[in-house]
Amino acid sequence: MIGRLHSLVVDCAEPRALAGFYAELLGLELLGSGPDWAAIGDGSLSRAMSFHRVEPYRAPTWPAGPIPTQMHSDVLVDDLDEAEPRVLALGATLLDGSDKPVGFRVYADPAGHPFCLVTPQSVPWTAP
Repeated sequence: MIGRLHSLVVDCAEPRALAGFYAELLGLELLGSGPDWAAIGDGSLSRAMSFHRVEPYRAPTWPAGPIPTQMHSDVLVDDLDEAEPRVLALGATLLDGSDKPVGFRVYADPAGHPFCLVTPQSVPWTAP
């Protein structure tokens, strides 16, 4: 091993606002922020998400389009029908083309980054 994952860095236009969205979604705390960045995590040196201001920021299009999706995050939940209204209330949007299957649903965060809510049944490397 050379190192360990420290932080996933997300480009956006408003770092502090997007950090607030993900802090609430994932149950993490704001670790710090500045004019062009914000970070959330559990207080350790790992499991952090950072948000970096990019000007001009252009949100990816889903599922295809002129601005490709280069990565997305999966958020594990126990019940999609229970979690969905909560993420929508935070400012997420159910994306077109998401047929709301049993194991996962695709959303966009307030800055337009796609993310999925997934259930344990939809994670291929877990036992049934």
